Amino acid sequence: MASESSPLLAYRLLGEEGTALPLNGAGAPGGASARKLSTFLGVVVPTVLSMFSIVVFLRIGFVVGHAGLLQALAMLLVAYFILALTVLSVCAIATNGAVQGGGAYFMISRTLGPEVGGSIGLMFYLANVCGCAVSLLGLVESVLDVFGADATGPSGLRVLPQGYGWNLLYGSLLLGLVGGVCTLGAGLYARASFLTFLLVSGSLASVLISFVAVGPRDIPLTPRPGPNGSSLPPRFGHFTGFNSSTLKDNLGAGYAEDYTTGAMMNFASVFAVLFNGCTGIMAGANMSGELKDPSRAIPLGTIVAVAYTFFVYVLLFFLSSFTCDRTLLQEDYGFFRAISLWPPLVLIGIYATALSASMSSLIGASRILHALARDDLFGVILAPAKVVSRGGNPWAAVLYSWGLVQLVLLAGKLNTLAAVVTVFYLVAYAAVDLSCLSLEWASAPNFRPTFSLFSWHTCLLGVASCLLMMFLISPGAAGGSLLLMGLLAALLTARGGPSSWGYVSQALLFHQVRKYLLRLDVRKDHVKFWRPQLLLLVGNPRGALPLLRLANQLKKGGLYVLGHVTLGDLDSLPSDPVQPQYGAWLSLVDRAQVKAFVDLTLSPSVRQGAQHLLRISGLGGMKPNTLVLGFYDDAPPQDHFLTDPAFSEPADSTREGSSPALSTLFPPPRAPGSPRALSPQDYVATVADALKMNKNVVLARASGALPPERLSRGSGGTSQLHHVDVWPLNLLRPRGGPGYVDVCGLFLLQMATILGMVPAWHSARLRIFLCLGPREAPGAAEGRLRALLSQLRIRAEVQEVVWGEGAGAGEPEAEEEGDFVNSGRGDAEAEALARSANALVRAQQGRGTGGGPGGPEDGDTEGPTTALTFLYLPRPPADPARYPRYLALLETLTRDLGPTLLVHGVTPVTCTDL
Repeated sequence: MASESSPLLAYRLLGEEGTALPLNGAGAPGGASARKLSTFLGVVVPTVLSMFSIVVFLRIGFVVGHAGLLQALAMLLVAYFILALTVLSVCAIATNGAVQGGGAYFMISRTLGPEVGGSIGLMFYLANVCGCAVSLLGLVESVLDVFGADATGPSGLRVLPQGYGWNLLYGSLLLGLVGGVCTLGAGLYARASFLTFLLVSGSLASVLISFVAVGPRDIPLTPRPGPNGSSLPPRFGHFTGFNSSTLKDNLGAGYAEDYTTGAMMNFASVFAVLFNGCTGIMAGANMSGELKDPSRAIPLGTIVAVAYTFFVYVLLFFLSSFTCDRTLLQEDYGFFRAISLWPPLVLIGIYATALSASMSSLIGASRILHALARDDLFGVILAPAKVVSRGGNPWAAVLYSWGLVQLVLLAGKLNTLAAVVTVFYLVAYAAVDLSCLSLEWASAPNFRPTFSLFSWHTCLLGVASCLLMMFLISPGAAGGSLLLMGLLAALLTARGGPSSWGYVSQALLFHQVRKYLLRLDVRKDHVKFWRPQLLLLVGNPRGALPLLRLANQLKKGGLYVLGHVTLGDLDSLPSDPVQPQYGAWLSLVDRAQVKAFVDLTLSPSVRQGAQHLLRISGLGGMKPNTLVLGFYDDAPPQDHFLTDPAFSEPADSTREGSSPALSTLFPPPRAPGSPRALSPQDYVATVADALKMNKNVVLARASGALPPERLSRGSGGTSQLHHVDVWPLNLLRPRGGPGYVDVCGLFLLQMATILGMVPAWHSARLRIFLCLGPREAPGAAEGRLRALLSQLRIRAEVQEVVWGEGAGAGEPEAEEEGDFVNSGRGDAEAEALARSANALVRAQQGRGTGGGPGGPEDGDTEGPTTALTFLYLPRPPADPARYPRYLALLETLTRDLGPTLLVHGVTPVTCTDL
């Protein structure tokens, strides 16, 4: 057991002897010693402070004054409903496994994959960086409103100089204080946050007591300039104490101009301001790398913080509506200070909330950045952020973020950026909801969160609510953020990412595919919707690359299985040799750019292995109906790995650099004259087995001679014209054969038509050759075939050729099957017939069309050539002793014909009905 790999070891849940280890240190930078924070200090305190921010002191009057109590409560309920949906998703994911550093980024990336997780993680990081700058600038403005030299308020002290340079200096000094605390580690940050929490709590307590203890008073408002610049008489707002008339007047909405901006307020603008101040629910989750028990602390602490802040907001809304008239609420957003028993304590609370919000944003940004750098998604750009102290503190990421915040501070006013920050937060929240929704829909057995108060309905509603809120707050920022996320995801997809995280997309695909496979009932199959489902048996892919690509073109959106038989007996082997080979074959499929599944088997013989694959490949209604084999001849094998551009690159390794070159994973092609794994007898027997199992058979000869442009994925349009020749009648049955196609002949037509639908073969012209029987009048069979082609919507040129005249004269007609292969005639006569048929096909390959008999078309420098020939494959003889003779006749029939497909179809594949 100790030698086996287990994912649990990565989370340090099991020791070397299987003993349980504490979960606390899992994945923490620097080990368990870095995890010191409790639920209260690590989650409740930063989340409460972030959700209060400066709104709790400076925007309560704004919301109630414009929206009224009833609409304000409705806004609060809607905002917290949206946040609560995301909190439920966070709790579910956090209790489903060991949560490492990075918070929301870690949850999203380990669920939706590095492409989506990395893009949203970077956006969430930028949101925290800009959020820190916004909080600092808000703090600077709050300080200058009271102490600034240009302060206009009635109680301004006017001692600090103002201006862009001074404001930048104040912001930089405050950033230095915040950055210094965060650089020294999470422990100092937690103590500083706790101190600010006490200050904010004390300030809020004084405000709540003041509502009750302070008597009615008139409060002077900031003077407004008159129409011509003249000063208006002093204006006052009224604090009435608890008064039912005041409450009645404040119940309804009274939207007016904002006295700070002059803009007309409405429901959406007021709601956006309220919601902006409540988007700090991830502050505790961002500290996941420093929490003693993140799986318990994150859900518990976040829920407590959300409930506490909701209660405080509701209480402040009611108290303000009961005691303050609408004029005071709309004209003085900082009225808490005017009604406080001790006004400086309110200022301390304002400054403390702004300072704590900036600290929370900066340390949260640094933890996200460190997680991004550790995952190496963006390469050397973020490499410096990997550095940590001996105690596990990512101080380099803090300094990195500190510098970016300083750059953002240079912008000065950030009113527009504040909306962008909120939209970025909402993108991350929507992604968390989407992650939980994906896990729930995937029904993965390992998704077993201990927190169960959620469902896919809450997750889906959370995604929709976040997206709706994004566009309500700022349509431009919402569209831009989604575009940025798409560009970052495309960048990460092109760059490649780790494949060991586990992608919920794979679980979702499995879940949906299983459901649809169960609904794909083979009893409801109809010939109208038939499509080829191929099983291509390959011995060594180094010599079969052209055939791999040709089969990929023939599948027409159907199933394509790449099969290989490894010779051996599991009873005599210590382990299964097949399983380690899958990686090499899957890499082959990726590099060859074919849409194929891989199915490998172990068998004592190739024939038995082919039987296994024909029986068990596929699932339900998606099972191979056509066997494709390379032709069995004496042509020396070619190593296409040496000439194919996709395989001849110097390094055949993956982006992670952990896989060896493909050329080392497959043995060199068989040397000429060396023994084969498959005898001629078994090769023909494999064909016979497939036909007995009601499978169609395609034998491909000389596919390596196909024009390269015909195997490419492009349009294939070239100046050189090519033909695809189809011989839908059995050329080894000159007498007694019909002058019209049968089921097998129609199968040939269908396969050739399918190939013509591929872009690389669009310009190739389809030619169908009909052999006139001895009693067939010229033109009769051609007319019937043209009528059939018209019904089948197949565009092709039909040509009649005389075949069989004099051949076998005086001989009785063939036996049951009617061809020379299955008759008892002599080998010499059968060989002569095969050579004659071969000469006939080669003669027609040299004939052009359209510009006169055998001549090129007008404007062509060369005559059209036949790129591929479809021939009717006779059934193998019933007597196995005649298998070598059968194979020799096929070799003679197809000799020097170039790329040829010998096809035998056993099932109807065409339909003229709509």
